[in-house]
Amino acid sequence: MSYSRNSKYLWSLTPGIFTILGNTLGSWWVLSNLIYSLVFLAILEFFMPEDKRNDQEEDSALPDFILFTHVVFQIIALSCFFISIYQGRISGYFLLFASISTGVHTGSSSIIVAHELIHRKARIWQVLGKFLLFTAGNIYFFVDHLRVHHKWVGTDKDPATAKKGESVYSFFVRSTVGQIISSWNVEKSRLAAMNKSVWSIRNYVFRSCLILASLFIAIYLSMGSLTLAAFLLQCLVANFLLEYTNYIEHYGLVRTDNSRVNVELSWQSDKVLSRFILIDLSRHSDHHFYASKPYHTLCSHDDSPVLPAGYASCIYLAMIPPLWYKMIHPRIESMKKIEIKPGTIV
Repeated sequence: MSYSRNSKYLWSLTPGIFTILGNTLGSWWVLSNLIYSLVFLAILEFFMPEDKRNDQEEDSALPDFILFTHVVFQIIALSCFFISIYQGRISGYFLLFASISTGVHTGSSSIIVAHELIHRKARIWQVLGKFLLFTAGNIYFFVDHLRVHHKWVGTDKDPATAKKGESVYSFFVRSTVGQIISSWNVEKSRLAAMNKSVWSIRNYVFRSCLILASLFIAIYLSMGSLTLAAFLLQCLVANFLLEYTNYIEHYGLVRTDNSRVNVELSWQSDKVLSRFILIDLSRHSDHHFYASKPYHTLCSHDDSPVLPAGYASCIYLAMIPPLWYKMIHPRIESMKKIEIKPGTIV
């Protein structure tokens, strides 16, 4: 029973397989992951059941093996992307399709795994998490998510909490800019306490910018401006999906600065596809309640607000703001008021 839950996370590797296949073969194959993830899985999820079971096997090595395999798949997917462009298998409008499809994989698989890894205490896992964020061109998530989002989620101090009535498009801009600024300020304060300059290489945001700039220059000099534009597009798509996820995870849920984080501050979904394709990110309420819990031990909470669809299929709703508001606002209004409990924020 417990092993059965862990083995289901192997499905999370399927987008990577389709991305590698598409980037290796080129031509219309480059659409493989785009169609699989945003069409097939997203539509199928509307008809799939929920799985609320909380069985787990904490001693199994399989969950960690799956995380490591995701890292390997991302390296292969991007390597095939660049090699196929260089060898001419991906060109013309197929380059556009390949960039979007690869970005979908980076945003819906690799960044989600990065989110799991940066919460791990072991340095090697955190390094791998930072690497996956780097492949998405992300310079802020590691700092802001751990130091700002988890502390201030549901308050005005958290740029990654979507406000009621805010579209996913305006949120994408506000959240991205806000998280870059907040992560910079966090690093600035940390370095000031160490009597170090904010422009020090110890500054994660500054260091990430330097490394990314070096990568962009290397791509431009070795493969040209078109390839650089393609890589930047895949980064844009990946980070849009990251912020789409932030958007639906906490949309319209608020608390005061001095109240505790509880399971009512995150939207949850137990839809089978979202659970196992997204390594239980959809059990986000439990993640915020116990941020250090490994993904394969996260639980479903009866008190958590439930999304109108799974994480994979909510993108159709979120990208049409009037439809999203129509589906989500009645659920917000029907929720009981979150009880204010003075105390330490967890």
